[in-house]
Amino acid sequence: MSVKLTTRQVGDVTVVDAAGRITLGEGAITFRDSIRDLASKGNQKILLNLGEITYIDSSGIGELVSGFTTVRNQGGALKLVGLTKRVQDLLQITKLYTVFDVYDDEATAVRSFA
Repeated sequence: MSVKLTTRQVGDVTVVDAAGRITLGEGAITFRDSIRDLASKGNQKILLNLGEITYIDSSGIGELVSGFTTVRNQGGALKLVGLTKRVQDLLQITKLYTVFDVYDDEATAVRSFA
């Protein structure tokens, strides 16, 4: 199973709930296209909920960085919430934990966009 993304609004923040695997191929492409689509439609505040991500590979990490850059270049912000231990460890190993704003709970993350 590749990644399944569902989008919802919490105030002016677009929350993307991701479930499954962000890996080379279909998962990473789906993920990239969704983030670019949201950014191109003017969504400036994007919160990625990665609580249901079971696996992410280097290609998936690359797409996280790409999405972050895309949103930022359009004047927006992309933040992460609900990291599983595996994703959190991966971000720390790759030193990307310092790049992303990471939150434990959605309410705090949504308020951080203010």
